[in-house]
Amino acid sequence: MSKLIHVAVGAIVGNDGRILIAKRPQAAHQGGLWEFPGGKVDAGESVQQALARELKEELAIEVIASEPLIQIRHHYPDKSVLLDVYKVTHFVGIPIGAEGQPVCWVPIDELVSYEFPAANKPIVKALSLADRYLITGDFVDDDDFCQRLLKALRQGIRLVQFRVDNLDLSRHKKLLFEVISLTESFSASLFINSSVGLFEDIVELFPSANIALHLNRHNAAAISSRPITTRYTLGVSCHSELEIAHAQEIGADYLLLSPVKKTTSHPGAVPMGWSNFKALVELANVPVYALGGVGQSDLPQAKSVGAQGIAGISAWW
Repeated sequence: MSKLIHVAVGAIVGNDGRILIAKRPQAAHQGGLWEFPGGKVDAGESVQQALARELKEELAIEVIASEPLIQIRHHYPDKSVLLDVYKVTHFVGIPIGAEGQPVCWVPIDELVSYEFPAANKPIVKALSLADRYLITGDFVDDDDFCQRLLKALRQGIRLVQFRVDNLDLSRHKKLLFEVISLTESFSASLFINSSVGLFEDIVELFPSANIALHLNRHNAAAISSRPITTRYTLGVSCHSELEIAHAQEIGADYLLLSPVKKTTSHPGAVPMGWSNFKALVELANVPVYALGGVGQSDLPQAKSVGAQGIAGISAWW
């Protein structure tokens, strides 16, 4: 396998939330496709130093603030790349194609309409996902569930996994309808923790709903290829290197990796700690959330070791 070419990449966020992309020259590798700007990391440079240099050369801007977004390893037939992607949240200057390349600002939800090199596609997904992910927990009744969910949404939660014990449409159809209505009213994404078959039944019941599928480790292990179309986001729970590899083989768009720390819900589970979490995240080419004993205060730590963000129940439920 060829040596990895280390590349610093910037996902540049404008004041209005749009993302800056640039078009690669026709004669370049993956020419004619759109990309997130950046360039090779030179010997002796940190990723952030390389990113600042490249964006000044390519776009005539000065990076003021950035944070890690995702790290991607991708193998093309003719070369292999390691993309260190940072979200640029503050910069000085007006971006221009300083090397003659076309540039444009694009809303996050429209990025999927642009043709990117394969290595850039996970960046689009990472940009579309928030950094806090709620998993629903215990509740007294449907009203209690909705009140807890409403409180979390008012606190800014925009990713919700609908997880109830023994999910059954004959018992939970009304609750699911209320949950879909609530999340859509806050423009939040709703992930259904279920089997593939049950998710297909839910899609049939709610064909226009903004929902996605999340598979636990057992449901994921039972399939060998992506079970749903790319119209729907697919998430998978993982606890090991083997499960991470399998999740990517079946086309997962993001992962939940646990347990990072000790949890009250699974007291017998051995926590992996941040060091092992970081090593496992480096095996994934999709966004990964830290799960298990983590809360709001762990968000900076999680991002510093490569996580998309944190996931949990008690932190917001």
